[in-house]
Amino acid sequence: MYMLVNCSNCHAPLQLPPGATSNYICCAICHAITYIADPRSAPPPPALSYSSSSHYRHYRPPPHPFRVAAPSPFNHAPPGPPPAVHGPKRAVICAVSYKNTKNELKGCINDAKCMKYLLVERFKFPESSIVMLTEEETDPYRRPTKSSMRLALSWLVQGCRPGDSLVFHFSGHGSQQKDYNGDELDGYDETLCPTDFETQGMIVDDEINAVIVKPLPHGVKLHAIIDACHSGTVLDLPFLCRMDRSGKYKWEDHRPRSGVWKGTSGGK
Repeated sequence: MYMLVNCSNCHAPLQLPPGATSNYICCAICHAITYIADPRSAPPPPALSYSSSSHYRHYRPPPHPFRVAAPSPFNHAPPGPPPAVHGPKRAVICAVSYKNTKNELKGCINDAKCMKYLLVERFKFPESSIVMLTEEETDPYRRPTKSSMRLALSWLVQGCRPGDSLVFHFSGHGSQQKDYNGDELDGYDETLCPTDFETQGMIVDDEINAVIVKPLPHGVKLHAIIDACHSGTVLDLPFLCRMDRSGKYKWEDHRPRSGVWKGTSGGK
């Protein structure tokens, strides 16, 4: 059974797997070290020793399990306390080619490189504020797994404030699965497929909406470009623009019958 605890710094949910040999866990987002007081596996009380210069007892702290915390893959700040925000322009660009599988796609990584070039050269996004997730990356946090995509999406909106411009680009497979909470008119949730979707599952539109749509405050803009099947409603927005080949369009009301608001908190 997994133990759940929030990061002591950024409050992200963390899991301590069964059989873990340490009561310390390193947050994958901010890399802060959190101590977990688990009575089932807690270490023995720290040893007390006498000081050579007095008869008072002094606490000898246990050695820190991590000498130097590695820099977070989603925080481009210099050493020291992390800033409140990551810059007014930032983007997450994700390309999944499913290489060497039956689901392999051609051109997705090229799409990602072209999008990065556009953002940097045309729209002046700092390269340091663009997180690229592709299978070409050697860093496991930079590969488009379900876990890495979730972390990157959370990073994208973290600390956003009026005037910020955010971009999410995805090129890969999209799919559908049965809607279990009754908020879809057609009875199906739309999904994005990370590299490990066959074992870890897909990322559902409900989660995408909750992570990068609902938190957007007034004055923040998000552009999402999704090149995948079933992508038309993958952000689970309250309204859908239906356009035909002649350019004629109409707005469809996709608000859940439950009355739950699926829009932003004021952002665009």
